[in-house]
Amino acid sequence: MKTLLLAVSLALSGISVQAQVAPSAAEAAAYTGLHMAAHKGDLAKLQRLVASGAALNTTDGHGRTPLHVATFARQREVIRALAKAGTDLNQLESDRYDAVTIASVADDEDTLKVLLQLGASVKQTTSRYDGTALIAAAHLGHDGVVRQLIAAGAPLDHVNNLHWTAVIESIVLGDGGARHQATLKALIDGGANLQLADRSGQTPLSLAKARGYSAMVSMLEKAGAR
Repeated sequence: MKTLLLAVSLALSGISVQAQVAPSAAEAAAYTGLHMAAHKGDLAKLQRLVASGAALNTTDGHGRTPLHVATFARQREVIRALAKAGTDLNQLESDRYDAVTIASVADDEDTLKVLLQLGASVKQTTSRYDGTALIAAAHLGHDGVVRQLIAAGAPLDHVNNLHWTAVIESIVLGDGGARHQATLKALIDGGANLQLADRSGQTPLSLAKARGYSAMVSMLEKAGAR
């Protein structure tokens, strides 16, 4: 019951989705230098600034670097240019999100692919929930992102400070629909531990049963979950 109440509370408040803050229109309009070039995708200006010695990891008022801004704006060529210049691909902004988690939450598979190709880590502990990009993507049912992260070596069984894993979040914060089912399947196929329980001792199987998610129950039982 405690798990269900917490899940409902998080879902209704939007906290777990809204903790990540993209630049507002006002912030973007006020950007200068690398942040402005990153937001607009102005590659020529960015390259001139880099050549003149601009600080690659400078931050805005929310701790966002030009890389974070480019990731929010899906400016992939800018991301490549910043990486080539030596930007920190794994820096966290003020809410403790990195570029990989930003792309994962946005369900932006193309930008995520670029970041992973450039060497960004999928193993960082991120967000106020001490989670990971994989947990965030599993919560949202971003199955394609989940598959990318697993292939890149994301920690399958990380437990966040809510005492939830990616498997658990795909159930308790999901809707039981096709994309959350595909997410759970990806986690099962990837070898996630299906016996890890939440703080109340509820396993993924018991949580899926409690929600009436019959397809998830079937998948878990076939995979040996108890």
